[in-house]
Amino acid sequence: MGVNVKKIQAILFDLDGVLVDACDWHYLALNEALRGIGIPPISRYDHETTYNGLPTKVKLEMLGLHEDECALVWKLKQEYTLETIRKNAKVQKEKIELFESLRQMSVKIVCVTNSIRQTAKEMLKATGQLDYFHTVVSNEDVKNNKPFPDCYNHAVKTLDLDPDQCIIVEDSPKGIEAAEKSIVPSKNILRVENSTEVNLRNVWRFIDENFDSNGW
Repeated sequence: MGVNVKKIQAILFDLDGVLVDACDWHYLALNEALRGIGIPPISRYDHETTYNGLPTKVKLEMLGLHEDECALVWKLKQEYTLETIRKNAKVQKEKIELFESLRQMSVKIVCVTNSIRQTAKEMLKATGQLDYFHTVVSNEDVKNNKPFPDCYNHAVKTLDLDPDQCIIVEDSPKGIEAAEKSIVPSKNILRVENSTEVNLRNVWRFIDENFDSNGW
């Protein structure tokens, strides 16, 4: 494909909407947890336009729940999320093809997510992706989550790489905002609409179009 892999040393992937289409899983699990303590569910529209991409604790604070309610709903939501993942997750063959190619080129594969680590790893494991990842950066690793850039900056510094050696793959407005505010150059951000766009062909095309012959 004419791609040179000397310069790009790592690709940092968001999770929900990039590696796994989990927005609906989070929506269903959150509403099940809210119902569990007698709180009316939120609409799908509100979840997609206001809450999607935010950590569960932030969602609950925005809903105005008391501290004890937040703790209970958060616990229930994590349980329902794991249950939903196990019921609905499928192996992502296009991701496996991409990761196999990156592995052969010694490119580090990193997940950077607003989810907790357990949920992120469970999603990656259930979809056959986990073994390809160098590390997972979760909302437990930083003080400020997306749309703040902390998670991406943390990932780059943990890898001990020059920001220009990293690519970020993001889909949501909050995630893209975090990426754009991070130390990774804007030209290194691959913006996608959904997880189906994250495949070998599109990643290679992005690199060919945005980096010179020494880009890898």
